[in-house]
Amino acid sequence: METPRERWVGQDAGPIVRPYAMTRGRTRPRGIVIDLVTILVATGRTPGERVWLSREHRRLLELCARPSTPADLASEIDLPFRVVQILLEDLFQHGLIEETTRTEQPDRPDPRILMRVLDELRRL
Repeated sequence: METPRERWVGQDAGPIVRPYAMTRGRTRPRGIVIDLVTILVATGRTPGERVWLSREHRRLLELCARPSTPADLASEIDLPFRVVQILLEDLFQHGLIEETTRTEQPDRPDPRILMRVLDELRRL
């Protein structure tokens, strides 16, 4: 006979800590709003002595060592996007991550070549 513990706790049960506990009860960002496609990168600063980072905060900071979007981070860490958004806002407030500036594409394709490709595709 199966014990209640075996029946309710397993690998497929999911996280034991509820998402609102990870965000300290917050359900919405307080300051800046980080959207799905914002490219974030770690600044390399170390957290101050008074800054407490949860395991999820530390994991996100580790993943931000390379430029990443919040959508990719949420997928990687397997948490809901809103939770990741709030945790990233915390890291941003502490100066541990920053938004990378988007550079303009200097090498734009020649419109004539694009029109020719489009014409050839229509021919097919």
